[in-house]
Parts: sequence; C-alpha cells; structure tokens
Amino acid sequence: MLGRIIAIDGHASTGKSSLAKSLSYEFNCIHINSGSMYRAIALHIINNNLIKYIESDTNYLMSKLDGISLEFKEVGTKLKLFLNGKDIEKDLNSLVVSNEVSNIAAIPEIRSKLVKLQREIDRSKGIIMDGRDIGSVVFPDADLKLFLTASIEVRAERRYDELIKKGANVTLSDVINNIEDRDKKDSNRKTSPLIIDNDAILIDNTNKTISEQLQLIKEIVQSRFYN
Repeated sequence: MLGRIIAIDGHASTGKSSLAKSLSYEFNCIHINSGSMYRAIALHIINNNLIKYIESDTNYLMSKLDGISLEFKEVGTKLKLFLNGKDIEKDLNSLVVSNEVSNIAAIPEIRSKLVKLQREIDRSKGIIMDGRDIGSVVFPDADLKLFLTASIEVRAERRYDELIKKGANVTLSDVINNIEDRDKKDSNRKTSPLIIDNDAILIDNTNKTISEQLQLIKEIVQSRFYN
C-alpha cells in the first residue's frame, strides 16, 4: 500500500469510516475521514454563531475561517482531528452538527479550502480516505475507488444505535429525516456533488457485516495491486 490511495465515497451512514479504519489497520496505512473535516468546520461555525452568514455573507464567513487550524494527530493508535489545537472528535457526530454539515459542505469556498488540505496530506505510507467526493474530485487518479450504499432503513438504524450509545436524545424518525436530507443535499449541490464515479466499484452493504466487506475489499486490493 506504500504511496497508494484508496478512495471510499458513498451515501450518509453507510459505514464508510468504520470500513476505512479497518482497512487502514489491515494495510498499515493512514485513514483520513474527510467528512470529519467538514464537521469540524461546521462545529466551529455553530460554536461561534456564524450560521447566519452561510447565505447572507460568504466572504465574511470565510474571513472568520482563515485563521483556523485543522490537524490530524496520532493519539495512541488512533489518528484524531484537532481544531485549533483541541481534540474535537467527541463533538463531531452530534445531530446538531449533522443537521448543518451538508449546508456548509455545499459552500464552494469551503470545499476548495478543504480539498487543498486533503491533497497536501502525506501519502507516503498510503492513504485510505472516505467522504463524498474523494474519487471524483480530491483524488480522481486514486488507485482504487469504492462507492458504498445501503437501504435508508438500515443506514438509519445503524446511525440511531450509534447516537443512542453516545447518549444522544434522538428518535429514529429524526435520524431518517436527517439522512434523507443529507443525501438530497449532497447529491444535488452544484459543487462536487455526490456521484458514483465511472471507475468506482459499487458495494451495497445493506446485508453485509464489516468483516464481510473487509474480506471483499481485501480480495479486490489483492487482485488490483498484487496480481
């Protein structure tokens, strides 16, 4: 995997990050969850009362983002995202952030800023990056492109269980509405919409466990890189 890039795109709550993380352990390379970078920006905007400027004054909003620092650091065996020097991992998956992240990710200036950062990440060990536009925009020449999907019911149940375990006060209906809204916004935004790239391998994991997906992709990697 040295120097190689695997791009994993897909719909909301298809388990992209869990799969990418497992693959990074398997192949001893770096896992980057690009969605966490957009969530970090969303968290910063929410915490600093900048939401109202998303539509009213993009220039002012971007001026408030100029000085922020986003950095992935190794903490033990994990790669964690730090915003302005603070570990923010536990705050990134709240429903408040989820409800705003697609709106924020649709802003061309923010996408341009984060795509630049993503492309600058050291790829010498190999990178597995998951998101919405990794194969289509960030790394169009990735060595392997995967696209994950699953039924809305299964995705919502997975996400709901995850949030409940973290102590969130949400209903399954809330989660379904959030996922449907994010899918619609991600697929219809003007800049870098969520698409299945022509050379991406489509994987429907509605009825597949992480272990089954991992085995399938290991076989694909073996065939693609080592035969």
